[in-house]
Formats: sequence, structure tokens, C-alpha cells
Amino acid sequence: MFVMGKFKRALGPNGFGFSTTAEEVTQKINLVGKTILVTGANSGLGYETARILSNRGAHIIATARTMEKATSVRSSLGQDVTPIECDLSEPKSVLKATEDIKIKGYQFDAIICNAGIMALPRLEQKYGLELQFLTNHIGHFILVNELLESMTAFGRVVMVSSSAHKYSYKEGIQFENLSGNKEYKASRAYGQSKLANLLFANELSNRLSHTTRTANAIHPGVIRTNLLRHLNPALKFGALAVNHLLFKSVAQGAATQCYVAAHSDVRTLSGKYFFDCNIQSASTQGRDKGMATNLWTISEHISEQVTRSS
Repeated sequence: MFVMGKFKRALGPNGFGFSTTAEEVTQKINLVGKTILVTGANSGLGYETARILSNRGAHIIATARTMEKATSVRSSLGQDVTPIECDLSEPKSVLKATEDIKIKGYQFDAIICNAGIMALPRLEQKYGLELQFLTNHIGHFILVNELLESMTAFGRVVMVSSSAHKYSYKEGIQFENLSGNKEYKASRAYGQSKLANLLFANELSNRLSHTTRTANAIHPGVIRTNLLRHLNPALKFGALAVNHLLFKSVAQGAATQCYVAAHSDVRTLSGKYFFDCNIQSASTQGRDKGMATNLWTISEHISEQVTRSS
């Protein structure tokens, strides 16, 4: 409904919703003594997430594709930020990042897998894999698995998925076409990578069920960041025309991942999908346990292969 020219959205059961900002959702949270890793921390949602959690007292491990970009986060936020170079499309870069982190002896209270690339207009590949699948999923798969033993007893893994997971290929994950050679559609391939993020969180949650560690996936909302640069101009124009209905600000977009990573309400929740800081229902494919298990097995195999060949 519209109220005084503005679109009014209902709040969720916890009192947060579409318009809630990361600052608001963490208002009463003290993170002094906590260590949180954020991938893609140098811009967009990653930077806002790092900024807010740092303001709440957390020590931030800020990863970015280059050391220059990672260091820019510390230059902006202060000395309680450790910059780490981590190119998620390069397995050796991911492994070196995790080795550097382990040497420093950090114990993580949360790992926020935020970085990603979106809707590449043409098929791009590395190591025989479609680049969005490699970067958004495999890179994070390697990172998280290497750092699991460096997490605290109540450590949380937060996978930034997307509602785009509902618009993957018809079969969900195209296990026989992870190269993209047989078929490539930009938005479908992006949706596949985001479905992989969600399924990874679900399967990780299942594998952590004997512990007090958790894994959840989130949809941040549609935010006008540089991820949109590859969208069709007509689509971008149409989206701008309904800006107040569709887009979140970066501050609003970072809210859900900050909530899931740091709020006490989520401390024992695992295997859930969050949007607008509340639990939502994922697609049927996003809840497919068989697909999640199969993806894990294949991701392990791929990780071994690309690590050897990189």
C-alpha cells in the first residue's frame, strides 16, 4: 500500500524489515573481542558490512581481490582491520589467504561470504568452469572449508545468496554443464551460482549439526551497486523508474547479513534462508537435500582439481 506517496512495507516478526539498516539492526550489539571475516569488503555491501561491524567493536578480516583494495578498507576504517588479498577466482590465492590467516592465529566468530560477480553478458571461463560458478561458489567453498577449524564454538557462516537462486536453470545446478559450454544464459548462470551458495549453506549446516556452529544463507535485496553494471540498460531504466519500490540502499542491503552474523536472535539458528532480516522460504530447489549433497561432493572434486592446476 502507499502512504503519503511512499510504499509502506510490513515489518517481520522480529520488528525488522525491508527498510531496516545495518546500523539499526546492530544498534544494541557489542562486538568487542569478536573477529569477523568479510569477503569483498572493499566496496558495496561488503564495505558497509565491515564498517558497521567494526563500529560495533569487531576486528575485521577484510578480503578483496587485490592487496591494494583490501588495504583501502583499513585506511578507511582504522587499524582494527586486517587486510588480506583473496581472489576468489584463483584457488591458489584463496589458499594463500587462508594460510596467512591461520598463521596469524585468528579465531572467527563469523565468516560473511559476501563477494561475487553477476550476470556476465558473455560466457567467461577459468579452469574449465563458468566464471560466476567458480568465483561465487567454488572460491567460497574452498575458503570456508579451509577456515572451519579456525572458527569459535559458536562461529557463524553467512552465505550471501540471492532471490535469483529461484531463477537458475530448469534443473537447478547443471552438473553436466558447469563449464557453460552446452548452454549459457547470463541471468540463469548467476542464479545457478546463488543457488549453489544457498545449497552450500544448507549442506554445511547439516555437517555442523553435531556442533554449535551454524551456517545460513541470506538474500540482501536488490541494491544499486556495481554488480548491476552488466544488466541490460532497458532493465536498469525500468528498475530506476520504480526505485522506491524495488531498490534498497546499501545500508539497508547490508542489514540482513549483519543481523545473521551478529544478532543474538540467530545464535542457534542454522540451515535457514533470510530476507529482510527474517526467515523466509527458499525455492523447492533451494531446499533440495539431494542436490545439496551432490553439489558438495562435486565441489570437493572440483576444488582438488583447480587447486592442482592453478
